[in-house]
Amino acid sequence: MIDDDRIRCAWAESTPDYRAYHDVEWGVVLRGDDALFERVSLEAFQSGLSWLTILRKRDAFRTAFSQFRIAAVAAFDDDSDVARLMADAGIVRNRAKIRATIGNARAALDVPNGLSDLLWSFAPDLTRPRPATLSDVPATSMESMAMAKELKRRGFSFVGPTTAYALMQATGMVDDHVADCWRAGR
Repeated sequence: MIDDDRIRCAWAESTPDYRAYHDVEWGVVLRGDDALFERVSLEAFQSGLSWLTILRKRDAFRTAFSQFRIAAVAAFDDDSDVARLMADAGIVRNRAKIRATIGNARAALDVPNGLSDLLWSFAPDLTRPRPATLSDVPATSMESMAMAKELKRRGFSFVGPTTAYALMQATGMVDDHVADCWRAGR
């Protein structure tokens, strides 16, 4: 990696993929139903795996899941599309997660005012102290627990509090860049 003398969150320094993701996307405000559906889906696929695995397969995921257009994924067939996705070596082939993504798209269609408004309704209003180190970054929050509970109530799956919190971090609902990171507060 090229050293640019910027201080980053420690996790971002392990690979060029993580560095690019950290510098360009992680913690940047993201809105829009399809864009957030993609992130919910990818966070669900990440459960139990390395985020690096998901990042490296993201383009294949986008192709396999119709660019994560909610209406398109909701129309997937429970048999033929699941079989097609299970045969796609470019993605994580986990039947439960594939079925969850299709089911989550169907549930997202039923969200009044859209998925983006629902998810952002759980973003904390109050500022909190910026984490000094990675050990100060929580795995969940009261808001992520409430988000996960509401998503489950609406029929979503693979959306527990830790997954919800990771979504909040990734999409700028919370800013968990450590205090000395160049991206902190940007």
